[in-house]
This record gives sequence, C-alpha cells and structure tokens, in this order.
Amino acid sequence: MENELLFTKTHEWIKWLNEEKTEAYIGLSKYATENLGDIVYVNIDKENVEKGEQLGDIESVKAVSDLFSPFTGLVSQVNEKVLNNPGLINVQPEDFWICKIVDIKDSEELFTKEEYDKLEKE
Repeated sequence: MENELLFTKTHEWIKWLNEEKTEAYIGLSKYATENLGDIVYVNIDKENVEKGEQLGDIESVKAVSDLFSPFTGLVSQVNEKVLNNPGLINVQPEDFWICKIVDIKDSEELFTKEEYDKLEKE
C-alpha cells in the first residue's frame, strides 16, 4: 500500500488506510490553506456522504470554504485535535487529517502530488 498522499481538484488530500481502499483520511492541501489564510473553524456536518458532495466547511479569517467528499462512504471519525485547534492545519496541512471515511464505494479522480502541482499552476 502506498503511503503517498493523493489529491482532488477541489484541494483535499487523501491517504488510504488499507489495501482494499475502503478507508481513508481526508485533509486540506497546502495550496488550499495558503489561499484560505488562518483557519479558525472546522465543521463536518455529514455522516453519509456521496462522491462530490459537501461534507462540511472550513472557516478562515478570509472566507468560508466548502470541504468536499472525494468518496461515497461514511464519516466514521473527525479529528478532535483539528476541531479544538483548527490552526494546526495551517502549520502542517498535509500532516493533520480532518476526517476519516470508511465503507468507501466510489471515488472521484485522484491525483498524485506531481499531477496536483501541475493542476495548481494552470
């Protein structure tokens, strides 16, 4: 199993947690955090999610931004550290996951770091 992060075109990162690719952590890319500025609030308001739908939002000093689910599945856990201290995402965005999704059945197109970096520049 690869430990490499994968990315979505809506700036979330994904880390698979098992070989079967039925469980994954989701976080916010460095690019997203740089554009949002200081994050002050994280809200995950869905349990059952469909691929491409909003599963919560991220509030920063600049704006509120939607967090989208790259999968169809079930939100099984939200990172309490991030809920209690959302600014951690700004410090190390690709080290702090926001939520865990399990029972993944369908996923959108995911990009490697190199592919995502190329997308960012377009």
